[in-house]
Amino acid sequence: MFKKIKPWISAFRLRTLPLSVSGIIIGACLAEHNGAFNIYVFIIAILLTISLQILSNLANDYGDGVKGTDNENRVGPERAIQSGAISEHEMMLGIKNNILIVVGLSVALIYTSFGVSHLFLSLLFFLLAGLSIYAAITYTVGDSAYGYRGLGDIFVFIFFGFVSVGGSYLLFVQHLDHHIFLPAIALGLLSAGVLNLNNMRDIDSDKSSNKMTLAVKLGKTRAKQYHLLLISSAIIVSVIFAVLYFSSFYNLLFFIAYVPLTIHIIKISKAKEPNDYDSQLKVLALTTFLFSILLGVGYIL
Repeated sequence: MFKKIKPWISAFRLRTLPLSVSGIIIGACLAEHNGAFNIYVFIIAILLTISLQILSNLANDYGDGVKGTDNENRVGPERAIQSGAISEHEMMLGIKNNILIVVGLSVALIYTSFGVSHLFLSLLFFLLAGLSIYAAITYTVGDSAYGYRGLGDIFVFIFFGFVSVGGSYLLFVQHLDHHIFLPAIALGLLSAGVLNLNNMRDIDSDKSSNKMTLAVKLGKTRAKQYHLLLISSAIIVSVIFAVLYFSSFYNLLFFIAYVPLTIHIIKISKAKEPNDYDSQLKVLALTTFLFSILLGVGYIL
């Protein structure tokens, strides 16, 4: 029994989960700052986001596995289908079951947040749930997978930034406010940085497998420049946010995250080998998570 559970846990890629909930944390804290926090909405939103991230991870494992993109040339952790620990049929069944969980949590979240009122917002979130499921699956699955056409960065920026921060804030407050946009942009840029870092690590194996990520299209030198631009821009945008919406020195707590981000920029600027990028993946993901917690907490203290 344990032998079958272990590969599934590995396929869930637990190290990606903190990044996935970062936007929910920011949205919830900004909602609390405006006196509109709901613990039940928060819990269900976290569970839904984690389920969507796991769905994406399973779908990526399946898509890259059946296309042969995951092979002996890949630098990162061995995937479930690649290793043979989980069959293609079993993975597809896991994906279908995960979709059912996402749908159930989406219904629960919408009802908990909006009840039987706010029909437009309820319909909007049903649409967002459907688009999120579609985006999670079609990154690598299918003949027209957008991750194979260099569009992954755009989707990550939108869903991890605007949809995550703005959507979660909307669940609590039932309307959008201008002060959520700069944090959403900053988080979207950092999240796109995590994806680009992953793609820079795999640039050679992806190119040989005809997986045309943005990193592959840009080439090694320009992909690195693009990465440094993403992280630097996130810092600049968040500084602008701190200046425009300053109300207390607690608001500046997230500046602490600039220390590991600066170290990250230095290390990536010197990186040459795939393992140099791989070692920074966890660092950037956890730093983004730290950034989100500090930014959110700084506005509720």
